[in-house]
Amino acid sequence: MATQMQMAREGKITDEMKIVAEAEHLDVEKIRSGVALGTIAICANINHKSLKPCGVGEGLRTKVNANIGTSSSYPDIEPELEKLDEAIKCGADSVMDLSTGNNIDISRKKIIEHSTIMVGTVPIYQATVRAIREHGAVVEMTEDDLLHTIEDQAKDGADFMTLHCGVTREAIEKMRRQKREMDIVSRGGSFIAAWILHNERENPLYERYDDILDICEKYDVTISLGDGMRPGCIADATDRAQLTELITLGELVDRAWRRGVQVMVEGPGHVPYDQIEANMKLEKRLCRNAPFYVLGPLVTDVAPGYDHITSAIGGTLAAVSGADFLCYVTPAEHLCLPTIEDVHAGVITSRIAAHAADLVKGVKGAREWDLKMARARKVLDWNAQLELAIDPELAKAKRGARNISGETACSMCGNYCAVEIVSKYFDKPAAPCDD
Repeated sequence: MATQMQMAREGKITDEMKIVAEAEHLDVEKIRSGVALGTIAICANINHKSLKPCGVGEGLRTKVNANIGTSSSYPDIEPELEKLDEAIKCGADSVMDLSTGNNIDISRKKIIEHSTIMVGTVPIYQATVRAIREHGAVVEMTEDDLLHTIEDQAKDGADFMTLHCGVTREAIEKMRRQKREMDIVSRGGSFIAAWILHNERENPLYERYDDILDICEKYDVTISLGDGMRPGCIADATDRAQLTELITLGELVDRAWRRGVQVMVEGPGHVPYDQIEANMKLEKRLCRNAPFYVLGPLVTDVAPGYDHITSAIGGTLAAVSGADFLCYVTPAEHLCLPTIEDVHAGVITSRIAAHAADLVKGVKGAREWDLKMARARKVLDWNAQLELAIDPELAKAKRGARNISGETACSMCGNYCAVEIVSKYFDKPAAPCDD
């Protein structure tokens, strides 16, 4: 079976392209052309039967991802399925299953079966758990362990996979020579780096890239090239290790496209505000406008408990400057496994950042949404305002808790509502002018 990219290059319009075009209010030929070029990815594994296809990339609405998954401390899958439901309800476009707890296979299968939105995975997490169980250490993981895990997850229906193919011996050596405050903070990046240093060999995900392409082509899995060398603090942003990895990722994009395999590129991390635009433009230049998927970026290191806000500040500028896909950050970032309330806050906050960027990017429907809200506010149509809110339930709760039933103005202004006062005079016929 051909991939979405292969069919697009043959001039074929797939059902998935039609669905994406309708959702984006764009001509389907624009979607087909973007998929053929690689500037748009439709992450749709042939085995993910419950999926409503979604496009990521140039000219499309900025997408939002929510991370869920079990851990060794919280191995139960049921709370993660509740988080999945909450993420979908809040408007997330994808979830990533980052499970590291017991029964990872069962967790993944349940999430994919349950999810109507894109599901991403990080195969090295499961390969690492297996290596520890079977060989006693992460660094004893074999190349076949990795490839078998990738194929298992592809068979199960993972729509995209984060693969840390760009963590090479060269990038690690440059990091060691330049020195970093935080070294490597990517979990997958740290596993690969430890394996490379212990075995004194090159990254198997890099060396066996053609074998990975075979698997991804077979199931139409989109590769999400992971940023294993991403900066974990403001002081490490845009250093040699990060950029060395990015150059390698650009070369791997070319190799995937030659095979007709869809690909996205992942980006930083912790980046000061004044470096975000440059980081986005570098990725787009080096990776030939492949869809860019960013974590945050977080613009300061000092706000644990509020990192959904620090990431939204960075995410807005990132999306304005070229990022296509924002991975949410929750209030629990750097602190603990997120709760369902954290998932809610993370998705909504990231969606606000994405929409703010879409207003600037001219994405179809973005300005119309804001205009409808403005017009509802002008006539104090509270029902319309609450329905148009990005988080209707919170807006309704706030409105109901602090306002007298039936009052048209809000309790902030009471009798001194600017909208009411001005409307009394603006709505009157204008007095005739004396010539």
